[in-house]
Amino acid sequence: MNLAARWRRIRGVFRRETLGKDALAGTILGVESVPDGLAIGLLAGVNPVAGIYAFMFGMAGAALFTSSTFMAVQATGAMALIVSDTDLGATRDPDRALFTLAMLTGVIMVVAGLLKAGRMLRFVPTAVMVGFVTAVGVNIVLGQLTNFTGYAGSGPNRLFRAIDTFAHFWLFDLPTLTVGLVTIMLIVVLTRTPLRSLGLVVAIIAGSALAALFTFVFDWPVLMVGDVADVPTGLPVPVLPSLGDLAYLALPATSLAFVGLVQGAAVAGGVPNADGKPAGADRNFIGQGVGSIVSGLFRGMPVGGSMSASALIVAAGARTRLALFIAAAVMALVILVASGVVSLVAMPALAGLLIVVGVQAVKPARIRSVAKTGALQTAIMAVTFGLTLIIPLQFAVIVGVGLGVLLFVAQQSNRLRVRQLEFHDGARMRERDPVGAVPPHEVVVLQPYGNLFYASAPVFEAQLPTVTDDSRGSVVIVRLRGVDELGLSSIAVLARYLDDLERQGSTLWLVIVGDRVRHQLSAGGLLERLGPDGVYTGTEWIGEAVHHAHRDAREWVRRHAASPDEATD
Repeated sequence: MNLAARWRRIRGVFRRETLGKDALAGTILGVESVPDGLAIGLLAGVNPVAGIYAFMFGMAGAALFTSSTFMAVQATGAMALIVSDTDLGATRDPDRALFTLAMLTGVIMVVAGLLKAGRMLRFVPTAVMVGFVTAVGVNIVLGQLTNFTGYAGSGPNRLFRAIDTFAHFWLFDLPTLTVGLVTIMLIVVLTRTPLRSLGLVVAIIAGSALAALFTFVFDWPVLMVGDVADVPTGLPVPVLPSLGDLAYLALPATSLAFVGLVQGAAVAGGVPNADGKPAGADRNFIGQGVGSIVSGLFRGMPVGGSMSASALIVAAGARTRLALFIAAAVMALVILVASGVVSLVAMPALAGLLIVVGVQAVKPARIRSVAKTGALQTAIMAVTFGLTLIIPLQFAVIVGVGLGVLLFVAQQSNRLRVRQLEFHDGARMRERDPVGAVPPHEVVVLQPYGNLFYASAPVFEAQLPTVTDDSRGSVVIVRLRGVDELGLSSIAVLARYLDDLERQGSTLWLVIVGDRVRHQLSAGGLLERLGPDGVYTGTEWIGEAVHHAHRDAREWVRRHAASPDEATD
């Protein structure tokens, strides 16, 4: 982007007619993001203030580069759970390792954007994402039971700790549980009033006030943010990454980048630009990466596109991306002038907020939609869900991607279909189901539809007409028009089919399009076996090559029927 274009873009942001609406929307998002940021930090198992820094610096840094005008880049629940499962305590300096993780995640995102990896997201099937997001919602709820009930369950993962927690319900701390339940009730009620998203803030304030009443008046202590972290009274100074932790953090950073980019893609699709121009996925990748780098540089968590925050700022009336910078400034102002108030926020109130978020992440309609698509997709969704519940999320993400690839391969291979072409009135062709067996002294023309890569080879072979002892003196023509990639496994299928045909005095011919398939046939050794008379090359005239091959094949069959000794001609 040249200087003139940058100046026009800046002037488009600072316009008098939109400034007021951007200021209001930014203020609403900034105020709402303070308890959200604390809650996300709590969910990640780190200093809750790191969540606020992530929201503030990540959002401002990303807004400079994203293609989606209203994409709010923040730490999300799924990303926080991956951070929680990373075991930063195993590093020499857990706090610095967190910041390094954010910067490394950002670098991976930026590289993905520069390599134009946005198109790769289409390989992640809906079944995997629904299973993953549903399990993330459940994990968010299970992960907050300690702060919500005041009892710390034991077990190797959140599921077993939750089971242990409910098995000891009589040990719940009543004041803590009361604060959490009141907060949830207020969130559910107030968000349905004109307060809408600001109802979250009011609910957290009310829940924290109740906790203060229990703690300071009735001497029933309820845990607060100030009890678990020192809330600073100023903005953080930059910090450099811990290079010695890069190898340890590589896998979780890759998982974080993937989750963040997928969520960002959902934001781009769900929150369109005001001018109607489509958002560039690769620029959004770069923007989210810059946001995560800036977040880590200023002591924050990894960040990615947030659907809830992006939808909120649009609903609040934002007109330009200036609203995102105003939101970040409002959060900074809260840190500077109200750090004492932030330290009094009740932990069970934040836990209640996260439980609501987790419950809302479970979408029964989407689960039913996947279940209706078939047993394979349902199984993939269920396996992804189960793994995400019982293994660390950074591994679950990688497994989910692998399952997505397997599902894609399985779907593509099952879509392969072989049809038979019949020729009528000289130029007309009709499709039908293939014959079960190759008849004697006939020309059989087959047209496969779909991919012929390695996983499709068994499906392709199973759909070819059987070669029997009666299949003598025939020609089978396989028309590969529309096939520009022929794997060696499919070439091996054709070679075996040629062997079967030749044993009965029949033969196989191909109609191909393009030099790439010809090169692959040569690499597989089949081109030499077929010879120049056994391979026809298609032209821009649809049907010309296959009609030519059909006429020659009929002549071949006629000559063979008249003189069986010419079977190898």
